[in-house]
Amino acid sequence: MENWVIKNKKADFNRIIQECGVSEVLSRLLVNKGLTEQMEINAYLNPEIDSLYDPYLMKDIAKAVELLIDKIKLGKKIRIIGDYDVDGIVATYVLFRTLKKLGASVDYEIPDRIKDGYGINNSMVTAAFEDKVDTLLTCDNGIVALEQVQMAKELGMTVIITDHHNLYETEEGEIILPQADAVVNTNRPECEYPFKGLCGAAIAYKLMVALLKRIDLPDTDAYLEELLSYVAIATVCDVMELIDENRIIVKHGLRLLKRTENKGLLALMDVSGIDKSQLASFHLGFVIGPCLNASGRLDTAKKGLELLLAETKEEATAMAQEVRELNNIRKDMTQEYVDKAIQLIENSGLKEDKVLVVYLPDCHESIAGIIAGRIRERYHRPTLVLTDAQDGVKGSGRSIEHYNMIEELNQYRDLMVKLGGHPMAAGLSLLQENIDPLRKALNDNTKLTKEMLVPKVTIDVELPLGYVTENLINELKQMEPFGKGNEKPLFAERNLKIKSAFVIGKNASGIRLRVINKYMREMDALYFGDLDAFFAYLAGKYGEEEVEKLKTGRGTKIELTITYYPRINEYKGFRNIQLMIQNYR
Repeated sequence: MENWVIKNKKADFNRIIQECGVSEVLSRLLVNKGLTEQMEINAYLNPEIDSLYDPYLMKDIAKAVELLIDKIKLGKKIRIIGDYDVDGIVATYVLFRTLKKLGASVDYEIPDRIKDGYGINNSMVTAAFEDKVDTLLTCDNGIVALEQVQMAKELGMTVIITDHHNLYETEEGEIILPQADAVVNTNRPECEYPFKGLCGAAIAYKLMVALLKRIDLPDTDAYLEELLSYVAIATVCDVMELIDENRIIVKHGLRLLKRTENKGLLALMDVSGIDKSQLASFHLGFVIGPCLNASGRLDTAKKGLELLLAETKEEATAMAQEVRELNNIRKDMTQEYVDKAIQLIENSGLKEDKVLVVYLPDCHESIAGIIAGRIRERYHRPTLVLTDAQDGVKGSGRSIEHYNMIEELNQYRDLMVKLGGHPMAAGLSLLQENIDPLRKALNDNTKLTKEMLVPKVTIDVELPLGYVTENLINELKQMEPFGKGNEKPLFAERNLKIKSAFVIGKNASGIRLRVINKYMREMDALYFGDLDAFFAYLAGKYGEEEVEKLKTGRGTKIELTITYYPRINEYKGFRNIQLMIQNYR
């Protein structure tokens, strides 16, 4: 059973309502987000594009700009080294397209997820030298490539690093930067940039903004706005916190994407059935992003990049269909191995473990992290999914709130060949014979308690159905875009009677309930989740007979207390309010 908690933050709500012109409900939601002053509330509700920070506040960005101007003037060959995820693809696109626009001699290379692994490697440096490349420009990688940068410098190349990942730190706590000609990363201790939470594509974008400030081109503002729309995709897909500058990027990026002329994105929206006018952060994170990501998981990330670069509608449509098909294959593979992982956990001693270590030898290594995330969600436990790779066993982990995964794994580094990550996620490689010792060590020494393994549901406001109106729903839209760091508000209503119920969805994946509260307010409520578990819960509480009555449309004694988020549903000119059920009891 989940642990439901209602936020109860105190503030002068009347002052906020009067100063900011918001409803009582919205004022409570703003206070729950730690916003109590008029200036910060206005900045949150009305994020202005003019509030983006000056890129020249970044350490080394002026140096990087001067180097690039010099290389462009001299016709020196520049090679961009990107990454195979959405952030890396978009960062590469932003740099490549802008440098091309400025007349640079530029190309790009993106590592192969399986063959090359993450980031610039020695063979890429060697290949660049053999191709007579003068300058290496990294994006979304390079900050820990100490050996590769040194190698490039010894071969006489100029190196510019743009990255957003954590810096290389020795066991003694000493930070070491690669010896590049310029290192642009807001995580540098001496960098005075006000916001440290940008993704790799946003860092690349800032470099291009700084560069274009030095070069007088027509329509620069319109071009930079267009670039910002792509950066919004990367920001959402790299699961950056949607606060401060990221909120501005995604809020305005979504607006700009609704009128994008990028042939690749238009084709991808078309084949994915996205209504461009209704585009939301959900579509970026769960439709567009996964399609771009699938190219890097199952084929080459260059296909995702080439889709963005497509020049004709025919080329764009063909490529959009290809990456969408790759994503469909990826989804099928993921579901197959999620099912195998669940079967393994349920039919073995793993179910008793507080830290799940699941070995799926024939699983494609590129989807291990996705599977780990799904298993973590199902069992609410830190999860590592391991699979056979070319050079041993590789794996990805996803964690929960109370478990610093990288810290815990670091204690048993002697059992691993490689390890990297952060508190909520990790990547590792190890020898097969060390799988069981790692699982045993993690579980024997964990400080996780049973209470920590109970999912916590945090409710913003207990809101009876009578307060749910179109005006409120429209007001809530001011809080968008939602995502990490700006989670969607969660409301609750107690003891709702169920008037009727219909299973819906292509694969019977949801249920539509007609619910009524004690004040006789009726509304539709939809739940998309594990329907078997839903009916089993009701049967355990009310009996099989009542559940059968529910399924066959007869009156029942069943009541539900739910958490929800409201929305307006429009269909064939008809509008009604629906509650999207998140949790029930």
